[in-house]
Amino acid sequence: MADRFVPGARVVTYLHDPAHHTRLPRYARGKRGVVIEPEGPAELADVSAQGRADVPVEQVYAVRFRARDLWGEGDHHVVLDLWESYLAEDRGDER
Repeated sequence: MADRFVPGARVVTYLHDPAHHTRLPRYARGKRGVVIEPEGPAELADVSAQGRADVPVEQVYAVRFRARDLWGEGDHHVVLDLWESYLAEDRGDER
């Protein structure tokens, strides 16, 4: 499985509110971050939690976010492990 994102890549998380389980925290939706490293492939928890048999395997990435970008304050960083389908290349476009 080839990595779509390399360490240092700027990404943005999808801004969505699915009706089903997701491991993308609400506070991190639609936010910009930086890939630290690939964590390896894993079953997509969103599909697995639905009890479906067609669970895809995706690359998981450690992504760093500035706390102030997530919550409006803070001088530290937060790292989340996120599946590839939660991420898009950050082209700097306004949302």
